[in-house]
Amino acid sequence: MSTEPLTVDFDRLEVGTRVVTRGRTITETDLVSFSALTGDWHPQHADAEWAAASPFGERIAHGMLVLSYSVGLLPIDPERVVALRGLRNVVFKRPVPIGCTISVEAEIAGLQPLDPGHGLVELALRVRDGDGKLVARASLEALWRRAPSEASSANGAQAGSANSSKAETRASSTETAELSPCADGRVLV
Repeated sequence: MSTEPLTVDFDRLEVGTRVVTRGRTITETDLVSFSALTGDWHPQHADAEWAAASPFGERIAHGMLVLSYSVGLLPIDPERVVALRGLRNVVFKRPVPIGCTISVEAEIAGLQPLDPGHGLVELALRVRDGDGKLVARASLEALWRRAPSEASSANGAQAGSANSSKAETRASSTETAELSPCADGRVLV
Protein backbone atom coordinates (compact mmCIF):
# COMPACT_ATOMS: atom_id res chain seq x y z
CA MET A 1 0.00 0.00 0.00
CA SER A 2 1.99 2.98 -1.24
CA THR A 3 0.85 6.54 -1.83
CA GLU A 4 1.80 6.46 -5.53
CA PRO A 5 -1.58 5.26 -6.89
CA LEU A 6 -3.09 8.71 -6.29
CA THR A 7 -0.53 10.36 -8.56
CA VAL A 8 -1.64 8.80 -11.85
CA ASP A 9 -4.15 9.80 -14.51
CA PHE A 10 -7.78 8.73 -14.09
CA ASP A 11 -7.61 5.91 -16.63
CA ARG A 12 -4.77 4.23 -14.72
CA LEU A 13 -6.64 4.18 -11.39
CA GLU A 14 -8.19 0.91 -10.22
CA VAL A 15 -11.13 0.32 -7.88
CA GLY A 16 -9.90 -1.39 -4.72
CA THR A 17 -6.48 0.25 -4.70
CA ARG A 18 -5.58 1.34 -1.16
CA VAL A 19 -3.14 3.88 0.22
CA VAL A 20 -2.10 4.73 3.77
CA THR A 21 -0.90 8.22 4.63
CA ARG A 22 1.80 9.33 7.02
CA GLY A 23 0.71 10.30 10.51
CA ARG A 24 -0.16 13.76 11.86
CA THR A 25 -0.14 14.51 15.59
CA ILE A 26 -2.90 16.82 16.83
CA THR A 27 -1.53 19.60 19.06
CA GLU A 28 -2.99 22.23 21.36
CA THR A 29 -1.90 24.83 18.81
CA ASP A 30 -4.00 23.03 16.20
CA LEU A 31 -7.12 23.31 18.39
CA VAL A 32 -6.56 26.99 19.21
CA SER A 33 -5.75 27.88 15.59
CA PHE A 34 -8.79 26.00 14.27
CA SER A 35 -11.02 27.67 16.89
CA ALA A 36 -9.70 31.09 15.88
CA LEU A 37 -10.08 30.35 12.18
CA THR A 38 -13.64 29.00 12.39
CA GLY A 39 -15.00 30.83 15.43
CA ASP A 40 -15.86 27.48 17.05
CA TRP A 41 -14.79 28.08 20.66
CA HIS A 42 -16.91 25.29 22.15
CA PRO A 43 -15.45 24.54 25.60
CA GLN A 44 -14.93 20.87 24.64
CA HIS A 45 -12.10 22.15 22.43
CA ALA A 46 -11.03 25.38 24.15
CA ASP A 47 -11.55 25.11 27.93
CA ALA A 48 -9.39 22.53 29.74
CA GLU A 49 -11.35 22.70 33.02
CA TRP A 50 -14.74 22.42 31.35
CA ALA A 51 -13.51 19.58 29.14
CA ALA A 52 -12.06 17.69 32.13
CA ALA A 53 -15.57 17.50 33.61
CA SER A 54 -17.13 16.44 30.28
CA PRO A 55 -17.88 12.83 29.26
CA PHE A 56 -14.63 12.83 27.22
CA GLY A 57 -12.56 13.90 30.26
CA GLU A 58 -10.26 16.18 28.27
CA ARG A 59 -10.09 18.59 25.37
CA ILE A 60 -10.62 16.96 21.98
CA ALA A 61 -10.13 18.06 18.38
CA HIS A 62 -13.05 19.49 16.44
CA GLY A 63 -14.53 16.87 14.11
CA MET A 64 -14.05 19.22 11.17
CA LEU A 65 -10.39 19.72 12.12
CA VAL A 66 -9.89 15.94 12.00
CA LEU A 67 -11.69 15.76 8.67
CA SER A 68 -9.72 18.69 7.23
CA TYR A 69 -6.38 17.22 8.29
CA SER A 70 -7.44 13.86 6.88
CA VAL A 71 -8.05 15.33 3.43
CA GLY A 72 -4.79 17.28 3.72
CA LEU A 73 -2.85 14.09 4.48
CA LEU A 74 -3.92 12.49 1.19
CA PRO A 75 -1.08 12.50 -1.35
CA ILE A 76 -3.20 14.01 -4.11
CA ASP A 77 -1.29 15.28 -7.14
CA PRO A 78 -2.44 18.79 -8.14
CA GLU A 79 -1.58 17.95 -11.76
CA ARG A 80 -4.23 15.20 -11.63
CA VAL A 81 -6.93 16.42 -9.26
CA VAL A 82 -8.90 19.39 -10.58
CA ALA A 83 -11.34 19.87 -7.70
CA LEU A 84 -12.85 18.31 -4.61
CA ARG A 85 -16.47 17.62 -5.57
CA GLY A 86 -17.93 16.47 -2.30
CA LEU A 87 -17.82 14.67 1.01
CA ARG A 88 -20.55 12.25 2.02
CA ASN A 89 -21.40 9.94 4.86
CA VAL A 90 -19.02 11.55 7.36
CA VAL A 91 -19.17 9.73 10.69
CA PHE A 92 -17.06 10.55 13.75
CA LYS A 93 -16.53 7.36 15.77
CA ARG A 94 -14.10 8.32 18.58
CA PRO A 95 -12.74 11.50 20.11
CA VAL A 96 -9.28 12.68 19.06
CA PRO A 97 -7.49 14.21 22.06
CA ILE A 98 -4.45 16.48 22.00
CA GLY A 99 -1.38 14.33 21.36
CA CYS A 100 -3.21 11.75 19.26
CA THR A 101 -1.61 10.90 15.91
CA ILE A 102 -4.02 10.26 13.05
CA SER A 103 -3.45 8.69 9.65
CA VAL A 104 -5.76 7.91 6.77
CA GLU A 105 -6.50 4.73 4.86
CA ALA A 106 -7.99 5.62 1.48
CA GLU A 107 -9.47 3.11 -0.93
CA ILE A 108 -10.61 3.85 -4.47
CA ALA A 109 -14.28 2.89 -4.18
CA GLY A 110 -15.56 4.13 -7.53
CA LEU A 111 -14.49 5.49 -10.91
CA GLN A 112 -16.86 7.24 -13.30
CA PRO A 113 -15.68 8.73 -16.61
CA LEU A 114 -17.34 12.11 -17.21
CA ASP A 115 -15.93 13.36 -20.51
CA PRO A 116 -12.76 12.88 -22.58
CA GLY A 117 -10.74 15.00 -20.16
CA HIS A 118 -12.12 14.11 -16.71
CA GLY A 119 -13.43 11.43 -14.43
CA LEU A 120 -14.96 11.28 -10.98
CA VAL A 121 -13.06 9.33 -8.30
CA GLU A 122 -14.70 8.19 -5.08
CA LEU A 123 -12.33 7.52 -2.17
CA ALA A 124 -13.51 5.69 0.95
CA LEU A 125 -11.58 7.28 3.83
CA ARG A 126 -10.92 5.69 7.21
CA VAL A 127 -9.16 7.88 9.75
CA ARG A 128 -7.33 5.94 12.46
CA ASP A 129 -5.55 6.88 15.66
CA GLY A 130 -2.08 5.69 16.67
CA ASP A 131 -3.57 2.45 18.06
CA GLY A 132 -5.28 1.71 14.76
CA LYS A 133 -8.75 2.49 16.11
CA LEU A 134 -11.23 4.07 13.72
CA VAL A 135 -11.91 7.71 14.66
CA ALA A 136 -13.79 8.83 11.53
CA ARG A 137 -14.88 7.68 8.10
CA ALA A 138 -16.10 9.49 5.01
CA SER A 139 -16.54 9.21 1.28
CA LEU A 140 -14.71 11.83 -0.81
CA GLU A 141 -15.37 12.59 -4.48
CA ALA A 142 -12.75 14.31 -6.60
CA LEU A 143 -12.74 15.50 -10.20
CA TRP A 144 -9.70 13.80 -11.74
CA ARG A 145 -7.89 14.68 -14.94
CA ARG A 146 -7.65 12.02 -17.66
CA ALA A 147 -4.54 11.66 -19.81
CA PRO A 148 -4.85 13.35 -23.21
CA SER A 149 -5.53 10.79 -25.91
CA GLU A 150 -2.47 9.92 -27.95
CA ALA A 151 -4.36 10.25 -31.23
CA SER A 152 -5.43 13.82 -30.45
CA SER A 153 -1.95 14.83 -29.35
CA ALA A 154 -0.28 13.20 -32.34
CA ASN A 155 -2.35 14.93 -35.03
CA GLY A 156 -2.67 18.31 -33.32
CA ALA A 157 -6.44 17.95 -33.09
CA GLN A 158 -6.55 18.36 -29.34
CA ALA A 159 -7.91 21.93 -29.49
CA GLY A 160 -10.67 20.97 -31.93
CA SER A 161 -11.47 17.92 -29.84
CA ALA A 162 -11.68 20.07 -26.71
CA ASN A 163 -14.12 22.46 -28.39
CA SER A 164 -16.38 19.65 -29.55
CA SER A 165 -16.12 18.06 -26.09
CA LYS A 166 -17.34 21.30 -24.49
CA ALA A 167 -20.33 21.39 -26.84
CA GLU A 168 -21.10 17.74 -26.12
CA THR A 169 -20.79 18.37 -22.38
CA ARG A 170 -23.28 21.27 -22.52
CA ALA A 171 -25.71 19.09 -24.47
CA SER A 172 -25.25 16.08 -22.19
CA SER A 173 -27.80 14.56 -19.89
CA THR A 174 -28.97 15.96 -16.58
CA GLU A 175 -26.97 13.22 -14.86
CA THR A 176 -23.68 14.61 -16.17
CA ALA A 177 -24.70 18.13 -15.16
CA GLU A 178 -25.42 16.90 -11.65
CA LEU A 179 -21.91 15.42 -11.46
CA SER A 180 -20.27 18.64 -12.56
CA PRO A 181 -18.91 21.14 -10.04
CA CYS A 182 -20.23 23.95 -12.29
CA ALA A 183 -23.88 24.98 -12.20
CA ASP A 184 -24.22 25.00 -15.99
CA GLY A 185 -22.85 21.47 -16.42
CA ARG A 186 -19.36 22.45 -17.55
CA VAL A 187 -16.40 20.56 -16.13
CA LEU A 188 -13.53 22.63 -14.82
CA VAL A 189 -10.44 22.33 -17.03
